[in-house]
Amino acid sequence: MNPEFQNLIKSDKYQVFLFSCGAYFPFNFARHPWFVINKKGVISRFEVAHYKNNPESGYMFFNSYPPFLGIGFFHFSRMFLQRARLEGLIEGDENSKAYEAIDFIEKSQQTYPYLHRYAILGPNSNTYVQWVLNKFPEFYIKLPWNFIGKNYK
Repeated sequence: MNPEFQNLIKSDKYQVFLFSCGAYFPFNFARHPWFVINKKGVISRFEVAHYKNNPESGYMFFNSYPPFLGIGFFHFSRMFLQRARLEGLIEGDENSKAYEAIDFIEKSQQTYPYLHRYAILGPNSNTYVQWVLNKFPEFYIKLPWNFIGKNYK
């Protein structure tokens, strides 16, 4: 676990973190986001990537990279993983929006409308994250311009 974020994990809480890193070179001006969820000490990562995972989960990935590290600097490379940037988090107990968001994210493999579609301008990883954020305004996050695909309709 990345020591920079290790102190944020609370083993008695439900937490949802939104992280991002630069996209692959030469497009690393754009951002790639993912969610890390903490269910009382059990950590998982959820994200949409640019290649298909399998027929059932489409472009959705679960724990494909370490939770607190970005994607590779170069396309199709797991060497030189990028540093993560924390964009925001929510936390709470069993009666909180964080708990609801975790349930929503865990079920997104069955409910995300673009599970089997991916394009550079959208739908993409930013479209997925914005879709979740639209359901949970409690994150109080407005994705900047370089989260390309966030406004895909």
